[in-house]
Amino acid sequence: RAVVRVSGAALALLALAAAVRPAVFTQTTGGLWEVSRPNGGRRNICVADPTMLAQYEHLRANCSRDVIRDQESRAEIHYTCQGGAFGQSNVELLTPRSLRIETQGISDNAPFHYVLQARRIGNC
Repeated sequence: RAVVRVSGAALALLALAAAVRPAVFTQTTGGLWEVSRPNGGRRNICVADPTMLAQYEHLRANCSRDVIRDQESRAEIHYTCQGGAFGQSNVELLTPRSLRIETQGISDNAPFHYVLQARRIGNC
């Protein structure tokens, strides 16, 4: 399994986004996350802040996020990225180490819509 590291410009954006960090993500921590798709695909990614998982389709993109709904165990986040890409994610906290993420939007000029299961499996 490949491990993807998110850093550099993405970390700078996280600092800006920290002010609008939904409650769901205050109960989780960064680290190594295993992200599974319904088709059986699995990927390990290392993120400093799990808020990045809300823009999974655009992990490496320069995006701005707006928190639409912020509840203790659920959040709705809309984001827009440079180049016209955008998305909307509904994140549900299952446990502090497990999230369900339903995400949809436009990537590479094509629509996407899928549900992810993410679980923290360790440190990076």
